[in-house]
Amino acid sequence: MVQVIPALAPVVDRYDGFIIDLWGVLHDGLSPFPWARGTLLALKAAGKKVGLLSNAPRPADVVAVKMRDLGFQDSDWDFLMTSGQDAWEHLRDRPDDWYQALGARHYLIGLAKDEGLVAGLPGTRVFDAAEADYLINAGIDFGQTLDTVRPLLDAALARGLPMVCANPDHWIVSGGRAEVCAGLLADYYEKQGGAVRYHGKPFPGVYTTCLGKLAGIDRRRVLAIGDGLKTDIKGANAAGIDSVLITSGVHGEAIGLESDGWFDAAALQRLMTQEGATPTYVLHRFS
Repeated sequence: MVQVIPALAPVVDRYDGFIIDLWGVLHDGLSPFPWARGTLLALKAAGKKVGLLSNAPRPADVVAVKMRDLGFQDSDWDFLMTSGQDAWEHLRDRPDDWYQALGARHYLIGLAKDEGLVAGLPGTRVFDAAEADYLINAGIDFGQTLDTVRPLLDAALARGLPMVCANPDHWIVSGGRAEVCAGLLADYYEKQGGAVRYHGKPFPGVYTTCLGKLAGIDRRRVLAIGDGLKTDIKGANAAGIDSVLITSGVHGEAIGLESDGWFDAAALQRLMTQEGATPTYVLHRFS
């Protein structure tokens, strides 16, 4: 059974390593949660090894700057890994046949803040998708929808272009509002017959990287913490590590979350069944 806990304290001694989501756990994209940094510092003070894992479609050093802007410090964690970093390294190194066959010309679906995802890559960046050999999908601007880029995606599908998705998330919650992420575009593309390679949670490659950075810690003593069943919890399940679902994140509305932490357990169970993901613990907020 999933155990509802009031805070991390009752279970923290069972674990030596932590893999912690950012958006929805430590901040909401605009502001840090008041309790977040204190909890990170408490874990570090207890001798725990702390890693941050984000489905941000940007290199890790860019996300670290954002975290500092929000009031966190690099010393609050032992490592920071992102889906964008994982994608960039694969695009740079071309480690398998799929990547080696991509071609040279890439088109970025993304924003100015995603430019780091193509910096230093081999080949040529093009600014017209009609000239591209493949797409790099980092997502669209807040307020935009799938319909905004559907014509571009459909044209790329007609040409058989492969897509590299640097953020598998379908949605995030920013300032209390749900916003479309790259994963929703990739899901549409794949369902229409397009070839997509995903990086980040819940896919296994990024967990292998993180567990390697927690070298010396048995995976039975590693705890993943996140607010998404489809990404954080499903990924932890596949990696064979325990997990905490933070209810105040992306699923808050769907489970009828109230300010005191109460939620509709039946609604959560339906979501868990729907996503095929089961956390070890459920916690209102990362405290």
